[in-house]
Order: sequence, then C-alpha cells, then structure tokens
Amino acid sequence: MMSSLNSITDLRSVGFGQSVPEQSLWLLHWFANEIDIDINGEISLTFDPNSFDYGSHHYGNYEEVLGQPPRGYQYYSLGNIHRQGSLRLPQHVIQSEDENGNRARIIIRVWEPNHGRQTSQIIDRVYITQHYETSEHRGTAYDPEHTYEITTNLLRAISKFSINNDNINLLMFLRNHFRSSADDSQTPLNNENLNYQTNHTRKHCH
Repeated sequence: MMSSLNSITDLRSVGFGQSVPEQSLWLLHWFANEIDIDINGEISLTFDPNSFDYGSHHYGNYEEVLGQPPRGYQYYSLGNIHRQGSLRLPQHVIQSEDENGNRARIIIRVWEPNHGRQTSQIIDRVYITQHYETSEHRGTAYDPEHTYEITTNLLRAISKFSINNDNINLLMFLRNHFRSSADDSQTPLNNENLNYQTNHTRKHCH
C-alpha cells in the first residue's frame, strides 16, 4: 500500500536523502510554491500541463503504479528537465536533477471539466516518485517503492521554506531538521526564523 506523507515528520520518517532523494525535495519545494491552495485546501494549477511547461506531459500510468483515474481526471508527470516548454524549472532544480540522472518526478491528478479549452485545472492528488536506476534496466518505469502521496498539509509546510539567493539554505536546513528529533511544531513558519537558522548553519559548514 502506498504511503501518504502528511507532515515534515512523515517526510523525515521515510528517509530523507534515501527513500526521498534530495532532488525530489527541491522539485517538491518548487511545486509547492508554484500552485495555488485556497482556504479549503483545493489545489489549482497555475500553468497548462499539456504545454510541456516545467517538463510536464500526460502520464498514462501504464505501469499501474497509481490507481485508475476517475472519469474526467488525467495524470500528468512534472520535472523532466530534457522536455521543457516555455516555462522552465528554476536553475537549482535543473542542476540537482541533472546531477542525479533526471529521475525525480511529481505526478498530479488533474480534474479537466472543459478538456480542450483553457480552464482552471484543479488537482486532487499529488505524488512524488522517481525512475528506476539505469543499472536496474527497467527503462523509464517509475519505482513504486519510492512513490508517495503528498497531502495539502505537507505542501503548505514545504512552501514556507525560503531559498533566497543561497540555494543551499533550504537543503542544509531541511537535512539538519530531518536528522534531528524536532517535530512539526518546531518547523519555522516565517522567513526571519528560517534565515537566522540557515545562516547559523551555513557559518558552521564552510
């Protein structure tokens, strides 16, 4: 049964840097800040996934990693750095993906009531996944052992972290946070606290 990650604690528990690789975290942080989440927890896309923006394309679920989508819904995969439209992923995401084999992906399930026309597309499921290692000779299939559903609550928590101009801040802070005994109540919810803690960490990591 697929695990659902609802909090920073859940993300830590499945193995940061292992079951959830660092490049997946960068991609998830970008995504959490790209979407719109209303007060009721409804997630809306801010781009058309049919346009190949941000490495997006239709995902047929041929490996049956996910369940069959209900009528009116479509799966899309995001994060392919070699297949980007006019809107491109941030450079730090591209660099991380390039260094790690372009394997990390986000899969979304989108409600398309007006298929073929420009419309506000609502997401009701978000997953992180990754392709198998090249050495495993599984082609472009996704690895079900490294596929997790991401809740709205976790997307909101991830979006609170700031990268600023120093792209290492997010990664360094989350790495230390995940390896500590801190719980979600200690996650910084404003940039001032985050900047202090990440700057403090950076000073001791040169």
